[in-house]
Amino acid sequence: MKTRKVLPIMLALSMLAVSGCGNSAPASTTAAPVATEAKAAEAAPADTTAAAPATDNTSAGKTTITVWAPDLVVDLTQSKLNTWLAGQADWNTKYDIKVSAMGEGDAATQMLTDVEAGADVFGFAQDQLARLVAAGALSKPGGKFLDNVKNNNDAGSVGAVTLNGDIYAYPETSDNGYFLYYDKSVVTDPSTLEGVIEQCGAAGKNFYMDIQSGWYDVAFFFGTGCQCYYEYDTEGNVTGCVCDYDSDKGLAAMKAMVNMAKSKGKGYDQTPDGAAALFNPDGGTAGALVSGTWDASTVKEYLGDNYGAVKMPTFTVDGQTYQMSGFGGFKLVGVKPQTDSDKLTFCHIVADYLTSEEMQLARFDANSWGPSNKNAQQSSGVQSDAALAALADQLQYCPGQGQYPGAYWDLTQAFGTDINSGMYADADDATLTAALQDLVSSIKGAK
Repeated sequence: MKTRKVLPIMLALSMLAVSGCGNSAPASTTAAPVATEAKAAEAAPADTTAAAPATDNTSAGKTTITVWAPDLVVDLTQSKLNTWLAGQADWNTKYDIKVSAMGEGDAATQMLTDVEAGADVFGFAQDQLARLVAAGALSKPGGKFLDNVKNNNDAGSVGAVTLNGDIYAYPETSDNGYFLYYDKSVVTDPSTLEGVIEQCGAAGKNFYMDIQSGWYDVAFFFGTGCQCYYEYDTEGNVTGCVCDYDSDKGLAAMKAMVNMAKSKGKGYDQTPDGAAALFNPDGGTAGALVSGTWDASTVKEYLGDNYGAVKMPTFTVDGQTYQMSGFGGFKLVGVKPQTDSDKLTFCHIVADYLTSEEMQLARFDANSWGPSNKNAQQSSGVQSDAALAALADQLQYCPGQGQYPGAYWDLTQAFGTDINSGMYADADDATLTAALQDLVSSIKGAK
C-alpha cells in the first residue's frame, strides 16, 4: 500500500471495474461447498477453491478460527468479535475465534508460503489479490455474502476485490489515494483543472501536482480510459503487460499533461518535498495541491477556515472533458478454502462481519481507517472528515493499484520529467505519439 511515495507492490490487480482493464490471471479451481440444512439460510458461498485442508485447533470441544489483522487493530478486532460471537447462538457452541497480528503487506506472502498453516480469515492489501487467486488461496463469497460485497461498498473497493469478473474477497477500507486540497480564499471553484490553475495564478499562487511520477500521471492516462498493468505468475515473475498509452486516449492524456506543464509560472508548479508546508501562511505559495490523507492534518492546520478538500477536477482536451483518475488503495479480507463446508460458511460469516458497517465505523473511530461501506461513508464522523470524504468521492474513479516492476516507476518518472521540463511544449501530435510509442515499448519490456 502507498502511504506517501509509491511502494513496490506484489501483483497486478484488476483495473477492471473502473478503467475497463482485462486480466488473464489463471483461473482458480473451484468446487461448490454443500451447506448443512441448518445453515442453508446463511447462503453459504457459491464456490470455493479446493486447496488447503482444514486446520482445526480445538478448545473445550470447539474449533478455533484464526483471524489475521494488523497489530494496530488486533485488540479492537478480538474484542468486537468476542462480543459478536456471544450473540451467535448457532455458532458460539462450535467455534472460538483467535485474532493474531499480521500486517496486510505480509499476509499474502505468509499464506502462499504455506496455505494450510495460514489463517482462516485474513486481511491483505489489494495488490496481493491476483497472486492469491492464482495460488487457490481464496474462497469466493457467494449468496448473501456476495450481495453484501456488491451492494454495500463503493465502486472502487468492489473493483479491488474483482478479477476476471469474479469477486474473491471482502472490501475493508477505501483510504489510500490522492485528491485535491485547496485554499478557499484562492480557489472558489475547484471543479476543473484549467479553472484551478487559472484561479491560483490570478492570486499569485500555484497549483501543485507531481507529474514526474507514474503514480500521479495515471490521473490523466486512466482518466481518458487508458489501461496499463502487468501480469505475474505465482512466483512474482512478470508474464505479460497490457498498456495502451500509445493510443488516441493516451495522446489526449499526454496533451493534458503538456498543457499543464506549459502553464508553469501561470498557476502550476511541480510538487517539491514537504508539499504540505506550501500552505504555511508564512511564505506558503500553494493555492491548491494534489496529495493524500497523510497531509490532511498539516494542510488543515495551516488553512483553518479556508481548508478545502474535494475529488480531483476534470480536464478538457480537444473539446472533450475527462474526470481525473488515479490509483486506489484498499484493504481487503479473504477467506481460506476449507474442506469442511460448515466451517467454511462460518468463516465467510466472520469475514462478512469484519467488513460490515459496524466494524468499519469502529476502525474509523479508533484508527481513522477510511470505510469502503457506503453507509459508513455517509456517517457524520466520516463526512466531517473532509479529506476522507474527498477521497471516498475520488476512489469511485480509480482502479486498485496492482504490482509494477521498479523499471516502470523509473520510466514514468523520466517521461513526466521530460514533459515538466517543457520538452514537448510545441510538439505536434506525431511527435507526442512517437514519444508514447517509445514509452509503451519500454514499459512492456520492463521486468
